[in-house]
Amino acid sequence: MNSFKHTVLCVDDEINILNSLKRLLRNENYQLLTAESGEEGLNILKKHEVHLLISDQRMPEMSGIEFLSKVKNLYSEVIRIILTGYTEVNAITDAINQGHVYKFFIKPWDDKQLKLEILKALEQFDLIQENKKLNKKLIEKNSLLQNFSEIDKKHHSFKFNSQILDILPLPVIVIDKNFSTVFSNKSACLIVIDQEFKNLQSQIKFINKQKEIKNKKILNKIYNIQITPITIQDNKKYIILMFYKQHKKNQKNYA
Repeated sequence: MNSFKHTVLCVDDEINILNSLKRLLRNENYQLLTAESGEEGLNILKKHEVHLLISDQRMPEMSGIEFLSKVKNLYSEVIRIILTGYTEVNAITDAINQGHVYKFFIKPWDDKQLKLEILKALEQFDLIQENKKLNKKLIEKNSLLQNFSEIDKKHHSFKFNSQILDILPLPVIVIDKNFSTVFSNKSACLIVIDQEFKNLQSQIKFINKQKEIKNKKILNKIYNIQITPITIQDNKKYIILMFYKQHKKNQKNYA
């Protein structure tokens, strides 16, 4: 069974149009669904994650613009394309200006151009989703940096902000409640990708108070690791890891 990254839904009350679209797009690298009305299209959207929607404008009971307006309100992330005749261009242009439609094609469409624009639209969808993920991570990191309290490590307080942590020779890593890395300073950039560090994350799952793990081998070096759980604004929980390289005389020092 094929596993597709994207799903495209085509909606048209004329079965011959749907068949034409099926023939045109059947070898493309995405799942293709079809519906013969706006109502059927809405039912499909309830059951499937659709990334791109292609709809005819002239359909009984619910026009393409009406259908896509509902889709925008219910599934705003879906990219929306409409197929129309020459006489309806002004109405479609108004719909584009109002944000209901991403792009329109006049019937009969050019096959190569339609396939190309579908690929571009799916790339646009991916780009929007990636930007949202990056923005979310940025907001989380900024919130983390703004709200962390001072951490006391053997009577030495380290003010938690990115500028200070990045110049520290001491590797510092922060993980969230899902044990995903949300911050690492420059000294810790190699540690976070080491398998032993990933194994370590599962070992500290139930730690709820300050603790030290001694003689942990990571990147062929022996570390003592200071583990400090903290709770900041809105009860968000994080764990701060500080790595101290172990030397022969069992003295702690910066890595």
